[in-house]
Amino acid sequence: MISIKQNRNISVRPAGRLPDLRNVGVCLRILLLVNLLAVIAAILLSANLRGVLSELTELSALIQPILLASLLLLYIANPALQKLPYFLAAAGILLLELAVASAAHYIGLGVFGLDSMPALSRVWLLTSIVTGIALYYFNLRHKVLSPAITEARLQALQARIRPHFLFNSINAVLSLVRSDPKRAEVALEDMADLFRVLMADNRELVPLAQELALSRQYLALEKLRLEERLNVVWKIDNMPPDALIPPLVLQPLLENAVYHGIEPMEEGGEISINIYANRDQVHLILSNPYHQHNGHHSGNKMALTNIRERLSLHFDVEASLTSKVDESRYEVHIIIPYHPHSQL
Repeated sequence: MISIKQNRNISVRPAGRLPDLRNVGVCLRILLLVNLLAVIAAILLSANLRGVLSELTELSALIQPILLASLLLLYIANPALQKLPYFLAAAGILLLELAVASAAHYIGLGVFGLDSMPALSRVWLLTSIVTGIALYYFNLRHKVLSPAITEARLQALQARIRPHFLFNSINAVLSLVRSDPKRAEVALEDMADLFRVLMADNRELVPLAQELALSRQYLALEKLRLEERLNVVWKIDNMPPDALIPPLVLQPLLENAVYHGIEPMEEGGEISINIYANRDQVHLILSNPYHQHNGHHSGNKMALTNIRERLSLHFDVEASLTSKVDESRYEVHIIIPYHPHSQL
């Protein structure tokens, strides 16, 4: 059995306040934010509504080339920026934006002969304001999503997991102490590893292999109690073990699968876990038996909402979580971008 102890030395970059500048959602937010600021500026600078369109056209002629060039350069510079402390990275972004704005200003004057170009000092001021607002927005968004909402709900989710699972696991181990002491010892080690992860600071991304090891330990403990009633099918031949994923994504889903899908069935059932990479995405598909009238399925919403929030925090719109139900199976499908651990 794989032990989490083998992964104690894994160190990954904590979720910082600097957004992933290669993320599609982040780029779209920057485009929308800058153009919204341009519209507001056009309204403030116009004497009447008729002049708004004219003013917006002039601003766009200056802003759009700078914006597109900036997004391209930030995409290229993103790996280096992510390795810097936040304030140094923010200063680097500001300097890059000022350099792009200066280049656009001189090209407009020297190459195209645009006499209507604003003074360079005004261009710098406008660039600094827009860059500062964008950085503040992403910093604020991270603060709102991370500690205030996501971690509070994560702690609530963990509090719900621990009591009934701990009670069931202890009873299962006690039943083995005399008949199979070696197996009981392994089970206690699994419990210690599992609860250490549940009580840890889980804001960092972890390799998928580590999350999978935790899930195996959880299922091994449940197997002690449910025995032949619990059947698990792993489809992980095409799984990228170095893909980064938020911790405690699979384990809460597996707990729901056991509680809602396996326990109500006297004959037991099968949980299927299918993990594979397709192009630049990692797919995690988990399915379990579905019982429409067992009275348990309202509990699924909390785990799914919590996982959606953490996926949004780390991957923005590049990650998704969907669920569906048919007559006999309940399925959750998670898609995340493939970011290898070796890239950090």
